[in-house]
This record gives sequence, structure tokens and C-alpha cells, in this order.
Amino acid sequence: MDILHNIFSFDSLHPLLFTQSYFWVFFAVVYFFFTLITELGAKDGKVSRKRLHLRNAYLMLVSWFFYYKTSGSFLLLLAFITISDFLWAKLIYRASEKGTNGLKRLWLITSILIDLGLLAFFKYAYFSVDAFNQMFGTNLSITEKIILPVGISFYIFQVISYTTDVYRGQVRPVNNILDFGFYVSFFPQLVAGPIVRASEFMEQLYRPFRLSRRQAGLAVFWVLNGLAKKIILSDYLATHLVDRVFENPLLFSGFENLFALFAYSLQVYADFSGYTDIAIGVAMLMGFYLPKNFHSPYKARNPQEFWRRWHISLSRWLKTYLYIPLGGNRNTTTATWICIALFAFVALMLTGSKAVAIGLVIVGIIIALALWLLPQQRKLLAANVNSFITMLIGGLWHGASWNFVLWGGLNGIGMVINKIWRATNMHLRFWVLAAITAGVIIVRLHYPTPFWRVAAIWITIMCAGCFIQYMWFVLKLKDNFVSKSAGTIWAVLQTFVFITFTRLFFRSGSNLDPATANKTAWETATNMLNQIGGAWDNTIILPFVWEYRNVVLLFVIGMLVHWLPDKFKQWYRLSFASLPLWAIGTIAVLTVIILYQFVSADMQPFIYFQF
Repeated sequence: MDILHNIFSFDSLHPLLFTQSYFWVFFAVVYFFFTLITELGAKDGKVSRKRLHLRNAYLMLVSWFFYYKTSGSFLLLLAFITISDFLWAKLIYRASEKGTNGLKRLWLITSILIDLGLLAFFKYAYFSVDAFNQMFGTNLSITEKIILPVGISFYIFQVISYTTDVYRGQVRPVNNILDFGFYVSFFPQLVAGPIVRASEFMEQLYRPFRLSRRQAGLAVFWVLNGLAKKIILSDYLATHLVDRVFENPLLFSGFENLFALFAYSLQVYADFSGYTDIAIGVAMLMGFYLPKNFHSPYKARNPQEFWRRWHISLSRWLKTYLYIPLGGNRNTTTATWICIALFAFVALMLTGSKAVAIGLVIVGIIIALALWLLPQQRKLLAANVNSFITMLIGGLWHGASWNFVLWGGLNGIGMVINKIWRATNMHLRFWVLAAITAGVIIVRLHYPTPFWRVAAIWITIMCAGCFIQYMWFVLKLKDNFVSKSAGTIWAVLQTFVFITFTRLFFRSGSNLDPATANKTAWETATNMLNQIGGAWDNTIILPFVWEYRNVVLLFVIGMLVHWLPDKFKQWYRLSFASLPLWAIGTIAVLTVIILYQFVSADMQPFIYFQF
């Protein structure tokens, strides 16, 4: 009885994770019955529609069990959203067939409001109350603790894409609610993505199971690769350095804080992409294919390219369902100005600063005048404004903390500056950057704060690199192999540094009680910045490197593997997949034995479970 109780009960302290042996026992059982359903019902290699419905219903039920073991009674929320959007999509399609566009639009808006309303309640209740209190000087509070359901952002974004695509006529609504429930809740990607659009997955609902030997080998590779990223890189870096520093930055030196920040960049990548790799591998073993979610993001040469390589499914979702409706790279819309006004008003009320008020008014006037007076640049300006708004909302999607909004805003600013930089000729680039560098250094001399010290060092390094590029340009050496390669390396490193520093605000807002997130996150970020920008004791660098030699070595190896050429990575993936089954099995067993030498006492949950 105790065994049955442990199997079928929910333990909030020990949710079901890919890194647990219990999950792989669960998957083995699921796969056994999955094989029975798919193979025993096949005749001459063909599977009846009825048998496919049975397979989908079975996978929906085991996915619901998986979510119950992860989130307990929040399974009821998942069931409600599934039923709700299934019905709304039916109504949207019916209205479309009758040509009643107003009613069709009403059903879509209603479904989106229900989905976003639930998301807002669970994710932004504390954030909204905190903002309201600061705006109006009240002292409201939420008495009952609101727990965020695991993966709610992912499956709500997924159903919004479904109803919207039905509205646009890009997909037909699913007729069987069990098939739709399977699409919404497919357990490999349910709690942390990738976000699967209906147009990418619906046809797979009715496709018979097929798995070649090479596909099976590739699936095993992705699973092992994901486990290695999670257990060896992410969890080890977190438990042995990153978490310690972020819990109390003032106990560590500036160099230790800086190294921990860079280590976190690798940790969060290894954690999230590791989950995605496992999800892709597990899904592939069952004959389903999930979209690629990462493409070596730290090879990006600018912030815009980074977001085409990082969390690709979310970036595509934001582009399709937010950026383009805002006007994309064509123009601004009413929605654009509503978003600007909303963010400006909230920022103004929270700060209560006249300088902020004047600054926001000036920025708004400049944007409006530029759009009016510069028709030739209107598309570029509109694209920049819409990109910035998209990144702000993308930051807010990650969490109910102003640190996430700031993180999103910094990424948006980085994208805007990069677009302007690329559209500017080399002469103007250098002299403008030189002038800005001189200005920052002067400010640093008059205001020797940690922030201005960091800013001065960083922009001076950027200016030095720009000077070398400028000299290559003047001497007409910019097109040779050496200058191109050096330019690429420099751009990659600068982008990595920029993305890493924005992560200071991302990590500071993570893993916090929403009721106190804003204050705690800001204190953590401020303390780390003060340590990094303060006076360094260089005598402790070598002792630190020796004491944390395993962490430093893992970081270096992890980054080198990440920067390997794509063709080389593809070669060793396919080489592994082409090995005999006995060799794949042997390597898998040996890899698992090695992996679990790195397992900490308590399994680390995946970072993106909290989003």
C-alpha cells in the first residue's frame, strides 16, 4: 500500500523530474503500453483512425498523470484550459464558416482574456498589488499564498496560438477533445516547452508511429546530451558556486561575483537547453517531433541574433502573436501606443520622480516627431519601437518582478542600438563611440560609483575594439580572412558579455517568493553590481581559481563545447546515431553511471519550471 501511495500521491517537495530515476521507470511503463497500442493495432503497416485516437487518448492520460505528479491539484486548471479553448476554437470556426466576423472576433478575444486572466492571477497578483500600493500609497496585501502552477505560461501560450491560428484560418479545429488534450499536455514539453504551435504538431496527431534505427539512436543522443547538460554543467555550477554567490553577494569579492555571473549564463543555458534536449529525445522515441528551441545562442554576433537562437519557440511566438500585430517592421499601431502609455504610466507612478516624468514625455515626443517628420525612416523607427515593447513584455512573461522588466528592457535597448549601429557608416560609428566613451570616463571621474566604474571599463574596451575595426576599414583590410574572423570573434564576445550582464537582473529575480520578489531582487542585483564595480583584491584571484578549479574547468569546457562548429556537432550526433544498438546501449549505461557521480543530494528543479 505504501508503494501505491507513493506512486499515485503528489509530493510538492519532490516533483517528477527528468533527472530522477523514477521518471525513467514511469517512461518505461508508458512506452511499453504505447508500443502495445501502436504496434498491435497495425495491419500491413497501417493503423486505423480509431487506433490513433486511442493512442492520443492514452498519451493525454499519462501526460495528465505526469502533470499531477509535478503540480498536484493544478491538473484541474490544465483540464479547464483544455476544455475551454477546445470549445472556443469550435465557436470561432463556426462563426468563420457563417461569415460573422464580429462574432468570430468576440470569441477569440473572450478565449484570450480567459487564458491571460488566469495567467495574470497566478503570476502577477503580487506584482499588481505591489504596483497599486506604490502608485496610490495604499497598504493592500494578499492574505492567501498564491502558488504558481508549473508550466502555466507555456501551455497557456500554446492554446492561445491554437485559437488564434483557427481564427486566422491557418488550422482547422480538432474534432476530438482527447486529441486536443494530448496536443496541449504532451508530457515531454508540457512544463518547460518548447511552445508547440498547432500548425506544427496537428498533422502528427494522425500520423502512424515510425522510428528508424538512426532516429532511435539520435533520440538517445538527445536524452543523454540533455542529462549531461543538466547534471554535469547546470546543477554542478549552481550548487558549487552560483547559488552561493547570489544568496549573499557581499560575502564574495568582485572577481568572484563576476565569475559567478558568467557561470550563471552557462548554467541557465545548460539547464534550459538540457530540458529541451531531453524533451525532444523522449518525444522522438514515440514518433513525435518537437521544434528546435536552441541553436548555440552564445555564438550570436548581436542581441537580435541571440534571440533568434535562444528559446526559439518563445521568440517566434512573440514575433507572430505580438510583434507583427503591433505593426512589426512596417508601422506603429494603436496597440503600440497603448503599450507605451501603459509602461510609461506604471514606471512613472512607481518611481514618483519628476525626472522620469520629464524623460518619458521627451522620449514619447521624440518618437512621435521622428515618425511624423522622417517618413523615410518610419519603418526603421517603428521596428525599433515594436521590438522594444516586445522585449519588455517578454521580460514580464518571465516573472512578476521589476527585475525581469528591466532585463527585458535592456535586451530591447541592445537590439535597438544594434540596429542603429549596423545602419551607421564606420566613420560615424567610431567618432560617436569615442565621444560617448570620453563622456562616460569624465562622469566616472566625478562620480566614482561602482556602476560608472563598470560602465567606463566596458565602454573603453568596446571603443578599443571599434578603433581596431576602424583602422582596418581605413586601411581597407576589412575584407581579408583575419579581419573577418577577428571581427566575428569580437562581436560574439561582446554579445556574450552584454547578455551575461543583463542576466544579473534575471537571476536576481528568480527563485523568489512573489510577495517579496521586487525588494529582494533589487537588493541582490545592487549588491552584486557594487561588488563587481568596487575595488578588487587581485591577490585572491589565483586562490579562488584553485579552490574552485572544478567549477572553472567545467565552465571552460562547457563554453568550448558550445563554441564548436555546427558541422562538427552534427557529425558526432549522426555518428553516435549510426552505431550498432549494442554500442549505443553500452555508451548510454556508462554515461548514466558517470552522470550520477555528479548528482547532488537534492535534485535541482529545472530553472524554467518557475516560468
